[in-house]
Amino acid sequence: MSQSDIDATKAPLIEHLIELRSRLIKSIIAFVIAFGLCFAVAGHIFNILLVPYELAAGSAAAIRLQYTAPQEYFITQIKLAMFGAGFISFPIVASQIYKFVAPGLYKNERAAFLPYLIATPVLFLLGAAFVYFLAMPLAMRFFLSMQQVSAEGRPSIELIARTSEYLSLIMTLIFAFGICFQTPVVLTLLARAGFIDAQWLIDKRRYAIVIVFAIAAVLTPPDVISQVALAVPTILLYEISIYVVKMVEKKQAEQKADEDASAES
Repeated sequence: MSQSDIDATKAPLIEHLIELRSRLIKSIIAFVIAFGLCFAVAGHIFNILLVPYELAAGSAAAIRLQYTAPQEYFITQIKLAMFGAGFISFPIVASQIYKFVAPGLYKNERAAFLPYLIATPVLFLLGAAFVYFLAMPLAMRFFLSMQQVSAEGRPSIELIARTSEYLSLIMTLIFAFGICFQTPVVLTLLARAGFIDAQWLIDKRRYAIVIVFAIAAVLTPPDVISQVALAVPTILLYEISIYVVKMVEKKQAEQKADEDASAES
């Protein structure tokens, strides 16, 4: 390779690095601005996240939370701000990733990639909503049922949760459900790439069920309610993925038939 060829390859690489830096800076700025806004209203966000607890307890007056270290609630607010900033800034970060990758894709590849970019946050929000309105209230109702009312010869046992531990619990569940709700996106992408097909998913269904319950046991707190609440919708999403993969295979077969027909003509 001549020196001119080497110099020619350096320019595009530098241009790509400059563009990558620009995209990263925009993404970081979006996250920082969102972090500042969320930190300013972190108390309100925490009160919103307490709604599942209220649904389980019956009213806000029945809830008692505490923090046992001077800095604990402040650190909790920082975690809340990062949590909210991730949600708010994701569309901007995702758009920057797409704008960086899109020029290297063909038109049909861009058209195929865009639906997955939209489906990813939508499915994550569906998973978060499932936690917020169903899984978390069920889990908190289970935990509250373990309380003990004082009686003769029996002491009172009352749940007084720490703010940091409650936040960790609901954030863990939201992330766990949000990730597991990406099952259709992941499996469909693998099918489009040719790694799997619908028949393979059908044949491996029994193993998938075992793996789903194992993952649910790792990602959720050690109670049956949370584990089943995560495993059941994930298995349903697996079944939906089989249907979606079949549609992808049908569309690919039609495209191949059209290409063959045009080639023969």
